[in-house]
Amino acid sequence: MSQKKRPSVLLRAGEDRRVRAGHPWVFSNEILMDAETRALPSGTLAVLRAPGGEALGLVTFNPHSLIAARVLTTNPEAAVDALFLGRRLAQAVALRDRLIGVPYYRLIHAEADGLPGVIVDRFGDALVVQVNTAGMEALTPVLLEALEAELAPRTIVLKNDSPVRELEGLKRDISVAKGDASGTVELIENDARFVADLSGGQKTGWFYDQRDNRRFVAGLASGGRVLDVYSYSGGFGVLAAKRGARSVVCVDRSQSALDAAKAAAGLNDVAETVAFQKGDAFDALEAQQARSFEVVICDPPAFVKSRKDLKSGAQGYRKLVRLAAPSVARGGFLFVASCSHLVDPPLFAEQVRRGLRDAERSGRILLSSGAAVDHPVHPALPESAYLKALTLQLD
Repeated sequence: MSQKKRPSVLLRAGEDRRVRAGHPWVFSNEILMDAETRALPSGTLAVLRAPGGEALGLVTFNPHSLIAARVLTTNPEAAVDALFLGRRLAQAVALRDRLIGVPYYRLIHAEADGLPGVIVDRFGDALVVQVNTAGMEALTPVLLEALEAELAPRTIVLKNDSPVRELEGLKRDISVAKGDASGTVELIENDARFVADLSGGQKTGWFYDQRDNRRFVAGLASGGRVLDVYSYSGGFGVLAAKRGARSVVCVDRSQSALDAAKAAAGLNDVAETVAFQKGDAFDALEAQQARSFEVVICDPPAFVKSRKDLKSGAQGYRKLVRLAAPSVARGGFLFVASCSHLVDPPLFAEQVRRGLRDAERSGRILLSSGAAVDHPVHPALPESAYLKALTLQLD
């Protein structure tokens, strides 16, 4: 659709400064929501205009969402077709190939890669795509065409089951756009082999965001005993065993996740080193009150999913550390992470500190880290850096 045929969305007086400064989001209260604008279909491509009428760029628009407009490009006349999306895909592929070196990574990380609301994880010749905005939902056929042209994948899974889709008025579902997604696929991370369930697993089937943290923690595990709670498919525990841990215990409440971790242990020839325990992480930690592990890993799912849960959820990290710290041998290491985007780094660090105090343990923070390098952050969206992790040595 040419610029002349595209509808316009007009900013209110004084509300153009953030967009001019490079912010990719426009909130509904910053837009002049007249009857014509409110009537635009969700996901419409529109020209964003300053109060005086100047075209500032091309956006996807959803009049029913708090984030009403998301900037695709500052060129209001751009043709948003497979070539347009393909150029962004090609740039993302080139970056990840340079950073990671093997085709197993977060390929597209939403706004930071110029595709707002889109997540794509790559598993060799299989892709898992999450589309979380109405604008990119409308462009999904074009996105699939671009993915085919750039990568010619064997399998594409549309894992559109995230709760955030409901904020955009979208249904949640999982479908296979190409190929066969039954069973599991193998992936390579940190020179180790793992398995992922692309359609039935959590999120996209794997958590690439912890790649760098897994490598660091595994480097601390050589010759030691390791407890990995919330182990999921063994990314931390199996790698620790491969890097020389004397013994590893993986704890998770999901049997399918433990089965995947057990398969990974076999693939990496550490099946004799890794044990698996099905159960609740808090219960498992309460049962381990002796200082018997040189490394304890706590990588839980999000404790805080909405603002109303912030206080109680944040306290969950305090409890987690209180229960985990007694299991750490003197001079050993505790790794604890939070993927709750509503819990900011200072709040997370404070809950960890309180948990250590409750457990009557002291120590030092060795590393404060976040998501792996294939999860870039848009400079104007620092809040999208959701993952926080602390590695501590305890006295």
